Amino acid sequence: MSELLSRRMNPTERRATFSIAGIFTTRMLGLFMIFPVFALFAEQEFQGVTGLQIGLAIGAYGLTQALLQIPYGMLSDRFGRKPLIILGMAVFFVGSIVCALAESIEMMIVGRAIQGMGAVAAVLTASVADLVREPFRLRAMSIVGITIGLSFTLSLVAGPVLAEWFGVRGIFWVIAGLSVVGALLVMFAVPEIKNQQFQREAQAVPAQIWSVLQNTQLLRLDVGIFVLHAVLTAMFIVVPFMLRDQAGLDSLSHWEVYLPVMLLSFVLMVPLIIQAESFGRMKIVFAGAILMITLAQLGMSQWHTSYTWLFVWLLLFFTAFNVLEASLPSLVVKLSPADKKGTASGVYSTSQFLGAAVGGAIGGYLYQAYGYNGVFGFTIVIGSLWFVLALTMQKPMPWSIASVSIGSVEPGEIEDIQKRMCAYDGVFEAVVIAEEQRAFFKIDRKIVDEEALIQYFQEAKVRE
Repeated sequence: MSELLSRRMNPTERRATFSIAGIFTTRMLGLFMIFPVFALFAEQEFQGVTGLQIGLAIGAYGLTQALLQIPYGMLSDRFGRKPLIILGMAVFFVGSIVCALAESIEMMIVGRAIQGMGAVAAVLTASVADLVREPFRLRAMSIVGITIGLSFTLSLVAGPVLAEWFGVRGIFWVIAGLSVVGALLVMFAVPEIKNQQFQREAQAVPAQIWSVLQNTQLLRLDVGIFVLHAVLTAMFIVVPFMLRDQAGLDSLSHWEVYLPVMLLSFVLMVPLIIQAESFGRMKIVFAGAILMITLAQLGMSQWHTSYTWLFVWLLLFFTAFNVLEASLPSLVVKLSPADKKGTASGVYSTSQFLGAAVGGAIGGYLYQAYGYNGVFGFTIVIGSLWFVLALTMQKPMPWSIASVSIGSVEPGEIEDIQKRMCAYDGVFEAVVIAEEQRAFFKIDRKIVDEEALIQYFQEAKVRE
């Protein structure tokens, strides 16, 4: 059996997938390990620090990340993936050092902003598409996605533990070390990209951005991820204080809350994901998770005077958060036009990082002006608005997007090729991009095997 017909990734593809997942891990840990500990550190370290300054420092990475991730992807088409990833890791290293040495909250904000300037997520995703064949890209992206989720969970536990061992400044030195590890993975673990090309499935097309923003179903998801990360960032401005002042936990012991909360939330999220993906109840589970997020904010605003209550609300929040973090990227694929997946994902990621920046700024200001209730009033309102918006979302179909190379195409052949592809049972949309010699199509994964279908199209050349 030829390599094309093999149902397994080859060694180069496995190496690419896991090395890029490792680079994502260094980035995620570097950005989020300070979330559980930074507010307490800033209060103790910087005299006269305000809530707004704390919020800006926590969320500053989001603004620069949002502004630069799409330009990074475009530059990588011209200068190569690896050089841009190494550049991003170097910028991330500089930002981490600035944070570690910062003698003022203003310098800390600058350092966090510089960390966000190493915005290589889109370049890493494009690298996966460059290095992994079409039939196995979904599998590779899923592995990377799972790694990102686990890294976020690990960061919330590792932050307080490392703070206990090395202090918060020590965390930033660890983060700087992680950026070096990431750069070494790029240089020595990620395979050479010999046939780099623009990856429409993984990269944004600037000309498509306006049409994606006009898609009301995708816009609901963009608003959703914006709200989710605004709530997360705003919440972590006050939760460390609540665990210390209300639950009576020393700041170095907060990991004792986050570890069981995160482990239990993963266990509780599994049946919800199964109900959503396997039994076609995505909309119900999705809206229910948003309601859980909002109820957790309400609970923390009213009943936060004991360890037990805070544990319950954090468990409720992170169970729902994990469900939404897993569901939202999947929904982007399901609802995106076949040839606009990369652009839709780029706009979605930009919205996520903007949410972190806005949540930090507004949450910090409201904490400064109104205390806990100001922050939770904000998160309850935006969570409630998101819940109402989610109820108007169309029921997502179990569709996936893939592509196949079709060779040189004459303009008169395009419509016929699209009709031939749509005639295949389980294919619901096909778009041929002649200049890229590639066809993009949406399929129902419950009807056809995506990998087998791509192989079939490759062998048949979809034109014969």
